[in-house]
This record gives sequence, C-alpha cells and structure tokens, in this order.
Amino acid sequence: MRRLSGILIATAFVAAGPALAQKKYDPGASDVEIKLGQTLPYSGPVSVLSGVGKAQAAYFKSLNDSGGGINGRKVTLLSLDDGYSPPKTIELTRQLVERDNVFAIVNTIGTATNRTTHRYLNQKKVPQLLILSGAAQWNDPKNYPWTMMGMIAYQTEGAVYARNILTTTPNAKIALLRQNDDFGKDYVEGFKHALGDKAAMIVAEVSYETTDPTVDAQIIQLRASNADALFIVATGKHATQAIRKAHELGWRPQIYLPVGSASVPGVLKPAGADAATGVITAANAKSAGDPAWNDDPGMKQYFEWAKKWAPELNPHDSFVAAGYSNGIIVAHLLRQCGDQLTRENFLRQATSLKGYMTPLTLPGVTLDTSPSDYLPYQTLRLQRFDGTSYKLIGDVIRE
Repeated sequence: MRRLSGILIATAFVAAGPALAQKKYDPGASDVEIKLGQTLPYSGPVSVLSGVGKAQAAYFKSLNDSGGGINGRKVTLLSLDDGYSPPKTIELTRQLVERDNVFAIVNTIGTATNRTTHRYLNQKKVPQLLILSGAAQWNDPKNYPWTMMGMIAYQTEGAVYARNILTTTPNAKIALLRQNDDFGKDYVEGFKHALGDKAAMIVAEVSYETTDPTVDAQIIQLRASNADALFIVATGKHATQAIRKAHELGWRPQIYLPVGSASVPGVLKPAGADAATGVITAANAKSAGDPAWNDDPGMKQYFEWAKKWAPELNPHDSFVAAGYSNGIIVAHLLRQCGDQLTRENFLRQATSLKGYMTPLTLPGVTLDTSPSDYLPYQTLRLQRFDGTSYKLIGDVIRE
C-alpha cells in the first residue's frame, strides 16, 4: 500500500510538472502583478491629451477592484508626466525600465517623444506597444520589432482627407497649417501623395513650433490665400486656436482635423461651436455624445463604466474614450498571454490580432496585425461635427 501511495504521489507530481512549468515571467510580471509604464503630457501645450492616461488608469483600477485583475494578477500602470518634451520622455522611460522594472511601455503619446525612446526600448527588447502616434516609422518590424503604433497611420489619414477634397471639391484651393515635426511631416506627406499631380491645389503652407504661444500669425498668413479647404495638422491648444482664429477672420474654409486632435470638449468646444461646425475628421471609434449610439450596447457599457469609475472625467471627451478602449485592448493582449507573461509573448499577441473590436470600435472597423505588418487600423470612416457631436459621412474606407 505504501508503494502504491508513492507511485500515486510521483504520478501526480509528474502530471503537475508541465502545468507548473507553464508559468514564465519577465521583469514586471509575477504571480500577483503586471507592471506597465507610459509617459503622457499631463502638463504643457498638449495637456488636453492627458485624458487618455487618466481613463486608462481608471480602467485598470476597475479591472483590479471588480474583476480581480487579469488572470488573477493586479495591473499597475505607472503613468508619468513628460510634458510632451522629448528629453523628459527618455529620462522617464529609462526610469520606468531600469528602476521600476515595468513589463512593457504602452500607449505613450507623441511622435517626437516616442522617437527618443524608440532605439533604446528595442535594444532593451522592451515592448513599446500601441503607442499613440501614427508615424510611418512605427511599422518597421524588421528593424524595430518591439515597437507598434496603436492608431491610424498619419500618412493613411492624410491621404483620406486629400481624396475627400478631390471627390467633393476637385477645384478647391487648399491651405495647410503644419506642426513642425515628424507628426506634421507625415500627415502632409500622405496628403500630398494622394493629391498626386493635383498637388498644385495647395496654395499656402505654413508651419509652427509646439513651443509657439499661438498660431494666430500663421492663420492670418494662410487667410490671405483665400483657400477653400484648410488642413490643420496641429495638436491641443494650437488646433483650437487655428479654428477660432479662422472664424474670427471671417474665413470659412472646409476644415480637416487629425483624429488625435478632434476632441469635442478638449478642442472643438473651446474654439466655439460656430467656429468648429463642419470640421471633418477620421474615426475608427464611435463618437460619445452622438445620439446615433444612444441605444448601442457598447456605448451604454462605456457610460456606465465612466459614471462609476471615472466620475471626474468627461465621458464625451474622445481622449477619455480612447483611454478606455486602449485599456481594453492592452488587457485583452495580457489575458491572451495566460501564464506566459514574457515580453516576447506579449509582442506575439499584439502582432497577431485578427478582426478584434472593442465595445467602442465602429462597425466595419477592426484591428488586424501580423508579424510582417504592424498597422492595427486599415479601415476607417469620416465624420463631420454638427456643432454638438460628430455624424458619420460616407462609407467605410479601406486602405
């Protein structure tokens, strides 16, 4: 009997062995916690974008407090203020990786800011995933496999606006206001490429620095062109200023605005409802506040979550909605990792999304990635601001 018991114990140990061996952790992950890091502009000229981080932190808190975290592990998000300053971004990112030992960097905002950490994180083999910049350089899996964007590519988006102008007003004169960095350059490159041999439609182009107090002088200069369409490639307060100043000057061009700068309460309402009415932007998510989604289950779920877990935030702010959705995406990828919480497996999950949608993803739009193509969004819609909320226009656009 003693011999039989020994056999049973040994058999049980062997059977349990593979299950125990399945657990594998890299820095920042353990049986009880998954530690993530990011830097965001909680201060500075584009602090309006901070709603992304605030909402994401609230989402992980709701997940930890009501759902036991992810696979029994608490998610800790260390979200630091870089003020949209590249030197500060690299300093804080090194701190997150080398002192705080985060598992991954997620949803950091900005092209110039992410560029300062790009090489460093790839050398360290730390995932830099779903970053909120659509610069073309983030889709380079061969040379920078640890970096992936989390939004519509700037060049794709710029091309869509150009094609909309060619379709709706083929004889229009176009003016461009461009942020003088990679963010602005990528948008304009895609825009001009789509215009092709019609690039002469652009009759005025002016740039500005993110440190400029206002863009009033640039808008006055562009106003002199009497253009019919104005593409404002700007962020935060500068986008607001541009819309407001054009209206003050009595200039009424068709305005196009990047999706990352199109928050209703953060950008459009401060510019003035009259000034912002008619603005066109891209969309891959349902617009909170659009009555068309009042009975949508995903939108109801979002507003219920916001009321309970983020009452201090404005749920109609697209940046808050984006933070909520990005939290859901990151949680999904971590959940897919199971007990194999290695950075390599996290990257593998992020680069193998197929037809994935969050509760706020627009119908017809999905997240799809592969090891050879990191672009998450290759379908989008256009929408127009009616003075209160956005309304979708046209059909799903596939790039």
